[in-house]
Amino acid sequence: MRTYITEDYQAMSRRAAHIIAAQVHLNPACVLGLATGSTPIGMYKQLIEWYKAGDLDFSQVKSVNLDEYAGLAPTHDQSYRYFMQTNLFDHINIDPANTNVPSGLAADPAAECRRYNQVIRDLGGIDVQVLGMGHNGHIGFNEPGDAFELETHVVDLQESTINANARFFASRDDVPRQAMTMGIKSIMLARQILVVVSGEDKADIVKAAFTGPVTPHVPASILQMHPNVVLVGDKAAMSKL
Repeated sequence: MRTYITEDYQAMSRRAAHIIAAQVHLNPACVLGLATGSTPIGMYKQLIEWYKAGDLDFSQVKSVNLDEYAGLAPTHDQSYRYFMQTNLFDHINIDPANTNVPSGLAADPAAECRRYNQVIRDLGGIDVQVLGMGHNGHIGFNEPGDAFELETHVVDLQESTINANARFFASRDDVPRQAMTMGIKSIMLARQILVVVSGEDKADIVKAAFTGPVTPHVPASILQMHPNVVLVGDKAAMSKL
């Protein structure tokens, strides 16, 4: 595992964006696994800046997102499709047909998960998978206690995750109780994994995930077993390593 400790969130975002940009330059038709949440927003902003400056071309890039809430339309302002459109896709020259997010309105979420697994296989797998990390060690919506071997699947969100996401909705009751997420197996099959972390409140889980035992109770700990992980974090998040 390669580790980069940066001064602050802005520097973390820039370092992470360099890794994505290098992949796009190396393979203009690469498959990027993308993540939502507050941590990667700065990275996306930097990529947009480089695109607008003429330094990056996303016209051949394909993307697959980690997850989506069950029951939310792609136009819902808390759906992850909406997040990706407003924070990245609408601002670069990626072909909309090449962007993939699970359908939150699928009548049969389990069937949608199987379809999504096939999409990833048909693309030839993921070149770089971006991950944030929850305070309980979840990656995607793979909560503590989930089996490591699962591919894309439907999950019941834990109370801690519902509480953490409640600030984005009108009320806690509006937070979806289920999501579709790439599983640990899907993530671990990526050729490279880029983990981005920021803030002192992530220091304990970063230490547990990368220096503690590999256990389903800390889903991110499985990343210790991947041969090509890059961990980029500001000094506050990395302070206990």
